[in-house]
Amino acid sequence: MVETDQFIEDAVAEIREEIGSANAIIALSGGVDSSVAAALAHEAVGDQLVPVYVDTGLMRKGETDEIRETFAYMDRLRIVSAQDRFLEALTGVTDPEEKRHVIGEQFIREFEREAHSSDAEYLVQGTIYPDRIESDGNIKSHHNVGGLPDVVDFEGIVEPVRELYKDEVREVARALGLESVVSERMPFPGPGLAVRIIGEVTEEKVEIAREATAVVEDELEAYEPWQAFAAVLGKATGVKGDNRVHGHVVAVRSVESRDGMTARAQPLDWEVLQRIQSRITGTLPNVSRVLYDVTHKPPATIEYE
Repeated sequence: MVETDQFIEDAVAEIREEIGSANAIIALSGGVDSSVAAALAHEAVGDQLVPVYVDTGLMRKGETDEIRETFAYMDRLRIVSAQDRFLEALTGVTDPEEKRHVIGEQFIREFEREAHSSDAEYLVQGTIYPDRIESDGNIKSHHNVGGLPDVVDFEGIVEPVRELYKDEVREVARALGLESVVSERMPFPGPGLAVRIIGEVTEEKVEIAREATAVVEDELEAYEPWQAFAAVLGKATGVKGDNRVHGHVVAVRSVESRDGMTARAQPLDWEVLQRIQSRITGTLPNVSRVLYDVTHKPPATIEYE
């Protein structure tokens, strides 16, 4: 495990040296990785830092409001509404790797736009070690590593937690005094709900993934999963009332892990699974059935795309 106090001291010094007297954008998602990167950068360069949260339209339910409240202490916080731009960029895209590259490029263009308006020369982001391993190993391109475009209009990209695993980032978060809602928060992929949707990303599918994930997180809170969510797989025949429907299929995923590199599907009580499917199919009329994913990592990844 990382020696947190020494890590914090070294990271702050490294950020201060790399950015110098310039301004910087911090890519803030609300997850523990970017939150720790933001806290370290804020300690290092203070008012030179501009925290930017991009609402892609692919976020969890209530995410933007939570960001606004949690990071209100950062006076220069900017919340960018980019839902339409991301959905338009994803129109017709079905390949998982292409999705990640499209989202990675769109993120960078949003940050470049914000950087220009604040004369920022550097981008700070919360890339962690598993992001780099999976991108370099051709498992999947993370939007902030392999998903980045070839040309990026920044003097440099600063990644203060690039050598840490997820559990180590959480240790640093606790040492920094970040609220437990941040330090213990369940991981959420950078590309958001887009990688929980098989095939083309549409507004309808995003809303299903968002609402169904909210149900899963609520019902499984007592199980303390490392990660739990719902994914939209495709369509299947079902019956609602006296009518045949061709509705969406939702898969529920809940895993136990230490750092995300491997994971075990979590054993859940049948009554809980039934309650989840009842809530999802009862509140989402365009969902016809709910499945539970029992596959470990490997052979599966935790997310679907």
